[in-house]
Amino acid sequence: MPFTLATWNINSVRLRAGLVQKLLCDEAPDVLCLQECKSPVEKIPFELFAEMGYGYWAARGQKGYNGVAILSRLPLQDAGHIDWCGKGDARHVAATLENGVTIHNCYVPAGGDVADRTVNEKFGHKLDTLTEMRDHFRTNLPEKSILVGDLNIAPREDDVWSHKQLLKVVSHTPIEVEHLGNAQEAGGWVDVTRADIPEGLLYSWWSYRARDWDAADKGRRLDHIWASGDIARAAHGSRVVRAARGWEKPSDHAPVFATFDL
Repeated sequence: MPFTLATWNINSVRLRAGLVQKLLCDEAPDVLCLQECKSPVEKIPFELFAEMGYGYWAARGQKGYNGVAILSRLPLQDAGHIDWCGKGDARHVAATLENGVTIHNCYVPAGGDVADRTVNEKFGHKLDTLTEMRDHFRTNLPEKSILVGDLNIAPREDDVWSHKQLLKVVSHTPIEVEHLGNAQEAGGWVDVTRADIPEGLLYSWWSYRARDWDAADKGRRLDHIWASGDIARAAHGSRVVRAARGWEKPSDHAPVFATFDL
């Protein structure tokens, strides 16, 4: 059963419900994973998406912060969540499709502005989350699984606009890249996007601070689609819908897509 999956940090699903609808209409993914929904589950406008054929969902939410949701036009079952670091944050939800594929939707902490856990608790939280992800997937080796989300790290030199200038900037520091790599390796995860697009600059996030984000093009690839090794070769068609970053009142992230022939 071929299906197309997308991941998008929407930066408030209620504020940008219209943009979600536009993406569903224009691009028609079978499954859309959202992060930073910033809403309790009961206030996410699922009825709007159901009217467009996306009547299945799994979500975890909280007021004003974090929040993850999986919208689908394919039947799915809620497969629970993991409370990384025991903070009660809504940063993970899983769902299983009828074909047996389990989708993990993750939102890794951004980590604040200072890349030093001794003075920045947020950075420590980020590293600890990645360590728990490593340990979890090492113990529970994923099979027939996909992990997506805003992982808030651009791991490769060509995942950022300037490797040299960003080496000390949170999201591209060596310690973050190492922690992300350890989590990926522990689960045997394959970076589907880079398997499809192995070379060249590739971004999914552009700061709101840039006056003209498109012209400046100082982006980072913070949003990822990984697949367990047993199904990674079934993935293709990876792309970033860069145009979404230029929609009216946009998220600072663009959606990332991949198709799986399973």
